[in-house]
Amino acid sequence: MDKLLEMTQKYPTQYWNDSCSVKELTYAIERGATGATTNPVIVKNVLDSELDSYKDYIKGLVDDNPTSSEDEIAWMVIEKMAMDGAKLLEPVFDPSKGTGRISIQTNTKYFNNSEKLAKQAVHFSTLAPNMQVKMPVTSAGIKAFEESTYQGVSINATVSFTVPQALAVAEAVEKGLKRREAEGLDNSKINPVCTIMIGRTDDWIKYVVARDKMVLDPAALDFAGIACFKKAYKIYKEKGYKTKLLTAAYRNHHHWSEFIGGDILMTIPYKYQKMFNESNIEVKARMDNEVNPDYINQLLQVPDFAKAYEGMPVEAFDTYGAVNKTLDQFAGGYDDLVKIIRKFMIQY
Repeated sequence: MDKLLEMTQKYPTQYWNDSCSVKELTYAIERGATGATTNPVIVKNVLDSELDSYKDYIKGLVDDNPTSSEDEIAWMVIEKMAMDGAKLLEPVFDPSKGTGRISIQTNTKYFNNSEKLAKQAVHFSTLAPNMQVKMPVTSAGIKAFEESTYQGVSINATVSFTVPQALAVAEAVEKGLKRREAEGLDNSKINPVCTIMIGRTDDWIKYVVARDKMVLDPAALDFAGIACFKKAYKIYKEKGYKTKLLTAAYRNHHHWSEFIGGDILMTIPYKYQKMFNESNIEVKARMDNEVNPDYINQLLQVPDFAKAYEGMPVEAFDTYGAVNKTLDQFAGGYDDLVKIIRKFMIQY
C-alpha cells in the first residue's frame, strides 16, 4: 500500500495535493488525498508544464474578451484551474468534515488591505461549494480572516511560519464564528485552516544563521518549523479552536513523518508524494513526539526563531523576514503568470 494512503487509513491525518494540476491531483486522490491547494507560483508552474492543456482555453478567453487586461485574463485562468480542481474533489467533499476542498489564493498585492482581501475572498467562495480561500497572515490578513469567516468563507491562512501567527488566525476565526452565532447563522459547514509553512520557516532561520555567522547544530536547523508547528498544535488542542492546522513547504521526510498521527492536514507537492509513497519510512504516530530540547535551546539563540516560537505582536508580522520574502516570491510568480498570458494577447 502507498504510504500516504496507509497514513489516511490508520490516522486522522489528512493530506492534500500541493497543486491544482489535474494530472497530479488525480494521482493524489487515488492515494487518499482529500484536498488541493494553489497559489500564483503553482498556477504559473502548471502552465509551464501543461500549457498544451490550457492554450485553447486561454486563446478563447482573449478572443471573447478583446478589451480585458492581461490581469483580468490571468484571474480568469486562476479561477478556471481552481474550479477544475474543485470538480475533481466533489466526490470526497463533505463540509461537515472539511474534506474535498481546494484552496484558491487572493491577490498577493492586497496583502496590506483587509477590505480588498475580504471582498475577493467572498467572491472566490461563490465559485464552487468546496472552495477554500487563502489569504496571507499579515496584520491586514488577520482582520480579513475575521470578516471573511463572518461572511461564511472557509479560509486558509497562508504566508504563515510561526506560532503567534497561527494563534492570531485561530482567534480571528473564532471572533468571526461568534459574530455568526450571535445572529443565528450556521457554522457547521465552515472549515477554517491555518497553514504553517514549516520548510520556509527552516529556510528563513538558516538564512539568518548564515547571515549573522552563527554556529548551530545543522540538525537543529531542520527542526525549526517542526518545533513551531508542534507547539501551535498543542495550543490549538488546549483551546479547542475550530481552525485546523496544515503543514506546507516540504524539504525532507521529517516534514511528513514527524506529524503522522495528528488531527491535521498536510499539503504535499507531487514529487514528495512520490518519494514518500515509495520510501521505507514506517507509517507510525509521531505527532506527540517532542522535538529534541537541545535543538530548541540552540534555536532560541536566533532572535527570529525566538519570535516564531515564543511570540510577537500582530503588527510585527508585516516586518518578519519570512513573510516579506514569501510575499515577494508570490508576487513574482504572479508577474510571471501574467507574462505567459501576455504572449497570447500580444503576438509578433
